[in-house]
Amino acid sequence: MDLTPFLGSLEGTTLDQVLLSVAVSGKVAIAMKGRFLLRAVCESFQDRSRIGCAVTDEPNGLRYLAQEPYELLICTDYLESGNGFELARKAREAQPELKVVVLALGDVIPAQYVEAPWLEAVVAEADFIGDQRPLQAAVMAVMGHHCYRSPSLRSGNLPYLSCPRLTKREYQVLDLLASGLTDKEIAEQLVVSEETARTYTKRLLRTLDVNNRLQAVLKGMRCGMVQL
Repeated sequence: MDLTPFLGSLEGTTLDQVLLSVAVSGKVAIAMKGRFLLRAVCESFQDRSRIGCAVTDEPNGLRYLAQEPYELLICTDYLESGNGFELARKAREAQPELKVVVLALGDVIPAQYVEAPWLEAVVAEADFIGDQRPLQAAVMAVMGHHCYRSPSLRSGNLPYLSCPRLTKREYQVLDLLASGLTDKEIAEQLVVSEETARTYTKRLLRTLDVNNRLQAVLKGMRCGMVQL
């Protein structure tokens, strides 16, 4: 999936805090597994004009990165096609000054990449659920020419995960969120008002004990409630 041509139509923010509060002078490339994660990260940028690539696969990511210099690459380890770690490796070979942040949905760094000098920042999915700002911290670290590993990657211990029971409606809303639908689209799917759809989402966040939609979907994935 290539969301790049439609970045101007995105509205709102999925994270409670805007992802980039630091200045980025160059282009940003984003490669995420699935429409939801892609939209979530794109919508978290204060200045979306900096995003020159928003895709869900390695081939398209490399195609964009080959066209012009980029300053920052944010990607997931798993992609719809290809591998985020390999995307980062190949991109850094072509653009040595590129800064890289990887969101590890698998909560680990594969052994062959652990000591890779190009792998500057990695955030475990588990840490994202418990803390709404590790991705922001990772971005700020690489922009300041530092390396970053989120807490569970440093300690080797994953945080405790409590998986609540959801109602049938909460499962429906979680599945629609994971599909990348907006409140308006969720309302249309459930045949309710947009305000009611927002209320459903807020209830889901309370049940899952998370702060935002991105955390909700990631926790749902870890608890086996939903798949991207």
